[in-house]
Amino acid sequence: MERREPGGDGTGSSLHLPSSTNHLLNLLSPTEDSPLLPNILQIRTSPILPRFVHHPLSLPPPLLNMEDFAGAWSSLEHLINIQDNTKMTSFWTANLLVRWNLAITVAVSIYIDQILKLNVRLRASSDSALEEVLLNKQLAYRVDVFLSVHPYAKPLALLVATLLVICLGGLALFGVTDDSLADCLWLSWTFVADSGNHANSEGIGPRLVSVSISFGGMLIFAMMLGLVSDAISEKFDSLRKGRSEVVEQNHTLILGWSDKLGSLLNQLAIANESLGGGIVVVMAERDKEEMEMDIAKMEFDFKGTSVICRSGSPLILADLKKVSVSKARAIVVLAEDGNADQSDARALRTVLSLTGVKEGLKGHIVVELSDLDNEVLVKLVGGDLVETVVAHDVIGRLMIQCARQPGLAQIWEDILGFENCEFYIKRWPQLHGMQFEDILISFPDAIPCGIKVASCGGKIILNPEDSYVLQEDDEILVIAEDDDSYAPAALPTVKEATFMHIARPARMPQKILLCGWRRDIDDMIVVLDAFLAPGSELWMFNDVPENERERKLIDGGLDFSRLENIQLVNREGNAVIRRQLESLPLHSFDSILILADESVEDSAIQADSRSLATLLLIRDIQSKRLPMVNQVRRGSFSQGSWIGEMQQASDKSVIISEILDPRTKNLLCTSKISDYVLSNELVSMALAMVAEDQQINDVLEELFAEEGNELQIRQADLYLSEGEELSFYEVLLRARQRREIVIGYRAANAERAVINPPAKTERRRWSLKDAFVVIAEKE
Repeated sequence: MERREPGGDGTGSSLHLPSSTNHLLNLLSPTEDSPLLPNILQIRTSPILPRFVHHPLSLPPPLLNMEDFAGAWSSLEHLINIQDNTKMTSFWTANLLVRWNLAITVAVSIYIDQILKLNVRLRASSDSALEEVLLNKQLAYRVDVFLSVHPYAKPLALLVATLLVICLGGLALFGVTDDSLADCLWLSWTFVADSGNHANSEGIGPRLVSVSISFGGMLIFAMMLGLVSDAISEKFDSLRKGRSEVVEQNHTLILGWSDKLGSLLNQLAIANESLGGGIVVVMAERDKEEMEMDIAKMEFDFKGTSVICRSGSPLILADLKKVSVSKARAIVVLAEDGNADQSDARALRTVLSLTGVKEGLKGHIVVELSDLDNEVLVKLVGGDLVETVVAHDVIGRLMIQCARQPGLAQIWEDILGFENCEFYIKRWPQLHGMQFEDILISFPDAIPCGIKVASCGGKIILNPEDSYVLQEDDEILVIAEDDDSYAPAALPTVKEATFMHIARPARMPQKILLCGWRRDIDDMIVVLDAFLAPGSELWMFNDVPENERERKLIDGGLDFSRLENIQLVNREGNAVIRRQLESLPLHSFDSILILADESVEDSAIQADSRSLATLLLIRDIQSKRLPMVNQVRRGSFSQGSWIGEMQQASDKSVIISEILDPRTKNLLCTSKISDYVLSNELVSMALAMVAEDQQINDVLEELFAEEGNELQIRQADLYLSEGEELSFYEVLLRARQRREIVIGYRAANAERAVINPPAKTERRRWSLKDAFVVIAEKE
């Protein structure tokens, strides 16, 4: 194509441009409707260019023919060189340059568009590769889940691998031999089962195939050995760590671990001795081997009872099902050693877990608590299934009763423990219609002391009236050696003794010292106010500042305005510092109660050490202030020894020590420098008794309460004369005239009382120095 422009002199010059260039120039010629400059500016300011400049990918092949661009570029250079010769006007030169610039811009834009399309394709291929990676990971994850969740996944995988090797090997043999497919499959199986069978193969092909199959068989055999070894190891590890399920029923389940466990196991073993032994399952958050070693160190004679330990948490339903919680006849929840609030909170969560068992519970729940204030909440959650034993409350009430009546703790130990006599409730149809005064002498080997009245919803009435007639569904509460050791017999002939009207001595005011501070001391003050005579004094000696004591007592629920019989006397000091103890009138107290101090209650050893130090210091101070008596005290210690001096001081006042560790208790009982020691062993006995029979808890609560009936020690002069010969039944009938039930006696020269004595119809000579143990209404 030829284009001609007029020159300045009227003549024109002709230029020969490539066809592609002329086509591009014609295409890009400006018009009035679309001016050239705005199009150029619009394209140059496009946001595509920066992305093209920094794009890291290789460029795709150009869309336009590069030869046309080369020709166009040469023509442009030719035009510039001949511009002066042809005398082109400035307008034509500018117009041509603008057109060429626009052509390059359009080409670059098209090139960038191709790059963007290529980028989209590359991203799509990258996403597909990423999807492939995710699919591989997902497949590996599925395989891992299958092997982890399904218990028989590994044997199934081994079976599939074996079948795969057999089938592939059989097909390979079928291809290199003339045998049938069935024979080849059987031959492949023999190579897998016994790698030595391939020695009989002939020919290169069969030998290569047989060696391959044998090699696969060896790998499968190694996998099988690994699976068997892992299964055996896992089973032994499960047994060692206590993860296996307990397949038992009518067993006693103990949840938790504390220092009371040894005494509790001993009492349960004694209770099950008449049955030839029982099953006790202990589950705690400890290692099974450690629990078994600690139980073995206790050196108890379990008398045929088997103790099974399992490791687990009572807060997890799966662990509770592992110990057959729904089939247990009794569940005992032990309080943890340490902080009382945390221990009770955990006991509450345990009760919630037990009530959430879908299968339901066959037996009842016995919960040991540390704080009396939490008892209502636990009973609210557990309902009728739950019986609570508040350890601090039991020990506190026993200490108060023993302070008022020395020697009562030994009687409680005999009644609560299964080694001697304890409470039992049973129905006797042959006694229906009989009055209670006749029922009292109907059991030669037991002592009736109450009636479970069916018409009152099963309420147990201690010490009922003699005129009460036993109804058809009523049950009789007795004290006996064992549940199968007693039965009613024919009424014996008992001579009714004449009534001796001897007035009881009036209660005298007492002076009692409390050493130490515990969280339920406000409850102890209320109980003391109910038991003591008006005008009594209660001295409180501890290291709690006096200005804080009143606030703590009020926060605990004590109302000072309701204290009628006692007057509080506060003294601040440390009970293990002799100088501070000497400031007290220790020789003037009727009873001294040494409490396990709250500051060291988290450690039984530290609490016992503090109590022991306080006891020794008090006895030593008393012995120095009292005149020496030239007589040898009971026991094997001489009067000149320091223990002998302390034993003499114990005649002047009663000291009741709260000891948490039974080993410390045995030490103090041997030295006899304390009248009696109350320890957690009594709490274990109460737990065991309530675990054996849920109804007994109502009896214990009444005997421990401020109102109702209680155990008391009476002097013999209330029932007989010096040297009078009476049978036990005759003494029992005399006591009934005072509305009391005699359950035992202690001779003048004996250290321990006899509960439920044998030969109740035989006469014996009594002394006024003897004492009788009775159940009577609180004075």
